[in-house]
Amino acid sequence: MPRIALATYDPGAQPSKDQDLPVLLRALTEAGAEAVARPWDDPETEWGDHDLVVIRSTWDYSWRAEEFVAWVERVGKATRIANPADVVRWNTDKRYLGDLAAAGVPVVPTRYLAPGDPAGPALPTDRDFVVKPTFGAGARFAARYTPDEHGTAVRHLARMHEEGLTAMVQPYVSGIDVSGERALQFFGGRLLHASRKRAVLTPGTAYDADKVAHPDLAAWTPTPAEVAVAEAALAAVPEAPELLYARVDLVDGADGRPRVMELELVEPNLFLFLHPGSVAGVVQALLTAARR
Repeated sequence: MPRIALATYDPGAQPSKDQDLPVLLRALTEAGAEAVARPWDDPETEWGDHDLVVIRSTWDYSWRAEEFVAWVERVGKATRIANPADVVRWNTDKRYLGDLAAAGVPVVPTRYLAPGDPAGPALPTDRDFVVKPTFGAGARFAARYTPDEHGTAVRHLARMHEEGLTAMVQPYVSGIDVSGERALQFFGGRLLHASRKRAVLTPGTAYDADKVAHPDLAAWTPTPAEVAVAEAALAAVPEAPELLYARVDLVDGADGRPRVMELELVEPNLFLFLHPGSVAGVVQALLTAARR
């Protein structure tokens, strides 16, 4: 009987936001696995007792990124963890977009501002733009600005720099207001399904305000061009590791062609509640990985 642990977060007194977790636990158990879900930072869990540890919904990690990566590396020495620790370390820092661009993958143009870098010259004067941290999830510390909101954006950057965060400055890709953001989900090396949502960052929403992470989420049939860009992004991951799961988030650039907004290799939401037909494929891939 394969033993599989699904790593999640501790929601405290609130219900978990991971709608897929109970579905996966039930499906894995019915398929003959011994499956459990545990918070990644639970000191009582013996992760090495499992054949496979799957990072599923560790959605509080971005506040403690170094601690989280260190945990992944420890678990990876005790048993098999997916995705691998070197992938997780690379993907937790969104400067990976620069690596993808260098490999010829079309990405959203990005400038990086580390603490101490001057902010003003990096902010666009002719278009809306986005400021967000290189370590972040769920639009934390992210906001959209117009060219006449430089003062607010500079204060936003100063707040991030005070916390030791490196900032990203990107042009606001207006295509997202027309065609949305598409998420192509891969599992076990195959395209699993795709979804589309509307823009998360709306004008006037403060960087520290709560945001809806997946507004108007709906199933989507990806175009051949979207699949090609997503596969190019996955092929450009350093040393081409074996990935159990991946999500590639795409938006349309000014030329109407898809560009990578984010490559999610750590803890992407699978959206199985939107694609119940994908559960069987995910379970089979998990069982195969656990038996290796």
